[in-house]
Amino acid sequence: MSGSPGIPMIRLENVCKHYNGQQVLDGVSFEIRKGSITTIMGRSGGGKSVLIRHMIGLEAPDSGAIYIDGENIVGMGSRELNRIRRRFGVLFQDAALFDSLTVEENVAFPIREHLRLREKQVRAIVHDKLDKVGMGEHLHKFPNELSGGMRKRVGLARALALDPDLVFFDEPTSGLDPITRGVIYDLILDTHREMDTTYVLVSHDIHGVLNVSDWVMMLFKGRIAVQGTPEEIRSSTDPLIQQFTAVSGHGPLSMD
Repeated sequence: MSGSPGIPMIRLENVCKHYNGQQVLDGVSFEIRKGSITTIMGRSGGGKSVLIRHMIGLEAPDSGAIYIDGENIVGMGSRELNRIRRRFGVLFQDAALFDSLTVEENVAFPIREHLRLREKQVRAIVHDKLDKVGMGEHLHKFPNELSGGMRKRVGLARALALDPDLVFFDEPTSGLDPITRGVIYDLILDTHREMDTTYVLVSHDIHGVLNVSDWVMMLFKGRIAVQGTPEEIRSSTDPLIQQFTAVSGHGPLSMD
């Protein structure tokens, strides 16, 4: 599934984006290694979700380039973008399940949309993915019958349904209690070990992501202000990291 060796799975070059005169992304540049778990941290409303929307081609930057496995998606037509997006899985913040569909039908949806398979094959894939996230016994339930953590699990199963090269997680543990957050992080690690896949997490849960990530970046005022391994982040004396770790209202993150 992966492309040429040595090419980063994702590379951003000087990506800028304005909304109503406000600069949200201000020359963002970074690389994400294939097969890694990379986390982008930052304040709520600080541009993290905007960054994901650019990386999956839902929004175009005002300037700059976004390379997915060596291909610049900026300026691509819809057909080419759809070809690239076929390689993505996305777990949205609220899991984004279809309320009118059962758990089984939710996970089957992208398979039926993109692959020509017999129904028996579709069901086999769905059951396998749901078993991987511990939801195999809940096939016929509807989203409103599930807890927040269970909905996240179903969302993860759906994100993995097409065996993607890239999976994006937008605040995967938001709104969950500490125990359920731990379960979701364990699932992220377990599924990543089984697949030749690149995971990109967007989160403000610094303590959780440091336990699962290979590389961590801090988005601040539209730029990547700090980045490093979890060990480097833990030992960092940078005021941004220290304030984020301490969950303090005092420091550079408090300034607009």
